[in-house]
Amino acid sequence: MKKTLLLVETLFVLGAVGCGAPDGSLPDADRPPALESSGEDLTTTSCTQLTPASVKASGDDGTGSVAANTLDDQLTTRWSSLGKGQWIDFDLGATKGLGGMALAWHQGDTRVNTFTISVSPDGYTYTQVYSGKSQGTTTAAETYTFTPVSARRVRVTVQGNTLNDWASIAEARPCSGTTTNPTPGGIVWRGDFESGDRSQWDGTQMMSADRLQVVSSPLREGGFALKATVKQGDDPINSSGNRNELFKQTKEAAGSEYWYRWSTRFAPDFPSVNTWQLFTQWHHDGCCGSPPVEFYVYGEEMRLNIGGDPGVIVWKTPLVRNAWHDFIFHVKWSPNATVGFVELYYDGNLVLPKRYIATQYSGMLNYLKIGLYRNDTVAPVGVVYHDGWVMGRTKADVLDGNYQLK
Repeated sequence: MKKTLLLVETLFVLGAVGCGAPDGSLPDADRPPALESSGEDLTTTSCTQLTPASVKASGDDGTGSVAANTLDDQLTTRWSSLGKGQWIDFDLGATKGLGGMALAWHQGDTRVNTFTISVSPDGYTYTQVYSGKSQGTTTAAETYTFTPVSARRVRVTVQGNTLNDWASIAEARPCSGTTTNPTPGGIVWRGDFESGDRSQWDGTQMMSADRLQVVSSPLREGGFALKATVKQGDDPINSSGNRNELFKQTKEAAGSEYWYRWSTRFAPDFPSVNTWQLFTQWHHDGCCGSPPVEFYVYGEEMRLNIGGDPGVIVWKTPLVRNAWHDFIFHVKWSPNATVGFVELYYDGNLVLPKRYIATQYSGMLNYLKIGLYRNDTVAPVGVVYHDGWVMGRTKADVLDGNYQLK
């Protein structure tokens, strides 16, 4: 149906990463510290420290304030990166019981940091376990506890502080916790735009910010939704077709099973053309070709195609404009057609009973993209709205008062 280029790894980095102030223009509060050592181990309270095997971050300040500094037992060094949404990620080396995070904030006695803590079994899917603010009264380590979970990785995401948008952590230690047998359920991720921006997502492919706007109307739920606009010629990654899309590195492992829920709305003047206009896709991480799972509009129909080009159209329905369409999508991810399957509820009704089919390409993982991506021959402006995105492990995870099944 269409061809796309590999999403280059460097595109995954948020715009603020690596774009710090020019030499000599860093604020005093975020200049690299003098090279001196406290010579003391990090002191924590209510925390049995775990030793991470490695650490990585979304970026740093380019002047030596790197992620590894948070594990060197020196409060005079730090990790720093500019921009809301910057993160630092600790790998425990194996799955362990995790019940908290001890953080010593750079200049923690002069500013309050807003942040979240998320955990992951594999480094691909993350579940938020804590959201809060630092005290703003101490440079010593503060311990933030949560219900114990089993995890391999723990990530701290910083949404700036009361003085600026820097993420600056001097020291960090995961804290052990005793877990009970986990239930099979659990929300893995939310991308419902209730943050008021695009920060729940990993990045964008867009011509300009006005093409992917977080808006307060129209809404399916909550207070915000996404408005995706595409004009002819919009080609932000120099590939085939025209697009403006958000992406999330879901990277579900082969054999994993998840439920996804979201709502889509097409503007009253959404183009009617006999060619493809994708609004949701799970794209493969290989080089080229059509994605293995794609929801799109063709003419006056919405369709679900599995298997790329040509693939198999497993569901279709008439397109209705200016109304919210509710989707609940159940997938087992596998390149094996006897293992993988899809199941679809549309507007509360089961419209596609479980169908076994290959949902991945062999040796490749998928990632989620939403917005609008269409054939570059389409001339009229296209507008699509998205709201309510959530990914869970069971059907119950993605259901609430607005989304009932019939």
